[in-house]
Amino acid sequence: MIDIVVLFFIFGLTAGILRSELKLPSALYDSLSLVLLLTIGLKGGEGLAQQELGALLPQLGMVTLLGIVQTMIAFAALRYLGRLGRSDAAATAAHYGSVSVATFAVGVNWLMTRNIAFEPQLAIFLTVMEVPAIMVGIVLARGIGRETDWRLLAHETFLGKGVTLLVGGMLIGWAAGPLGLEPVKALFYDLFKGALALFLLEMGLIVARQASELRKRGIFILGFGLLMPLFSAMLGLACASALGLSVGGSTLLAALAASASYIAVPATMRLAVPEANPALSLAAVLGVTFPFNILVGIPLYHWLAVYFSGGNV
Repeated sequence: MIDIVVLFFIFGLTAGILRSELKLPSALYDSLSLVLLLTIGLKGGEGLAQQELGALLPQLGMVTLLGIVQTMIAFAALRYLGRLGRSDAAATAAHYGSVSVATFAVGVNWLMTRNIAFEPQLAIFLTVMEVPAIMVGIVLARGIGRETDWRLLAHETFLGKGVTLLVGGMLIGWAAGPLGLEPVKALFYDLFKGALALFLLEMGLIVARQASELRKRGIFILGFGLLMPLFSAMLGLACASALGLSVGGSTLLAALAASASYIAVPATMRLAVPEANPALSLAAVLGVTFPFNILVGIPLYHWLAVYFSGGNV
């Protein structure tokens, strides 16, 4: 049975394709994003308050390397197989080396609905994996030169809205602990699924608007948008195995690796690589990869995680 939040996405996608006048207010969309990011951060911080932090450093190093490797592979495929210009290939590769908060939120909801446990540090992985792909993408597009304003770039990367909300939520959850979070759980935890449903409704409308760009770019973007997340998911599962994650944790890391950013990376790329065509990246990310991941990918990644674990859930 399809999860109800996915049905909201399909509803928005269908309404957009049919050119309905349906549209969520931009203020509501921003508010939903804030609630989702804070909730994910709070949940991760709550889990971290109950475990040892010292063991995280090697894990963070591995997921950082994972993001770098993904970006390099995506760039090579786009540049030499897709024959995109250097700037377009680098900007698009950065999207695919980074991660999607919405895909992660759907994955968390999918696992929680089925009572499948996962490690709390996955929320930290979400934050950490935003950054390396952005930096690598800029270097691939520009190289290191005197004209690069690294101070401004670092500010956009590390203090962007998404990263700030995730890190802030984790710090609050870690400082408050399970008991301290009780007064706000009704707002953040209990309403999480409703906020996600409305967010995905708007995402469906956005995806429908990318359809014309997708048709224009042809079969390569379609193929890349489907094959790159599958390849990245396998890298994520290999990394999860090396880290000794549970089936739930492996599923989420695979979903993170397979996802592609459409918030933090586009904002940063517009600043650092203004000549890159953002419609190209967003057509692949929102037109192909995001729908694939939430409709097919997450259940598939869980099946693979169970299979590679020997069938032990």
